[in-house]
Amino acid sequence: MQKVCDYSCALELNLIKQQKEAKKLQNESKKLLREAKNKLKTRGDYAKDAQIAFNAYIRARDNGKPCISCGSYTGKQNAGHYRSVGSCPELRYEESQVYLQCEKCNSYLSGNLINYRINLLKLVGKDKLEWIEGKHEPKKYTISDLIEIKKLYMQKKKDLTS
Repeated sequence: MQKVCDYSCALELNLIKQQKEAKKLQNESKKLLREAKNKLKTRGDYAKDAQIAFNAYIRARDNGKPCISCGSYTGKQNAGHYRSVGSCPELRYEESQVYLQCEKCNSYLSGNLINYRINLLKLVGKDKLEWIEGKHEPKKYTISDLIEIKKLYMQKKKDLTS
């Protein structure tokens, strides 16, 4: 019937219970904070999160491959868009136009697009490249669309790395 053998065991058992309760309260507090932060997020915040997940997937997909523009393996690697997100936002999550690019080509040479195009043509072919360079319907992603895009690319990255 007795839960403890003596006073020292009772103190130890009580300490363990207090630690469990504190951990439970901490987890509940973190959950409430996360929910409050999500309520304050804008559509732009969700788009940024989706873009981060997409870019992480591209870096994982092309890991070990050279920069599409210059062929280098050195430096920080980015997910370089052939058609930039600013000029063609409807293609921001189009995998066939985004490949690993070194920091120099992506940031300092504005994508090094002439070499990017030459190598992209080899990778995707003439028809796909013409489609990428063609006109596209504008897309207005909803928050739920962006959440799904983020989940999709987090899962795709997980599948690649496991």
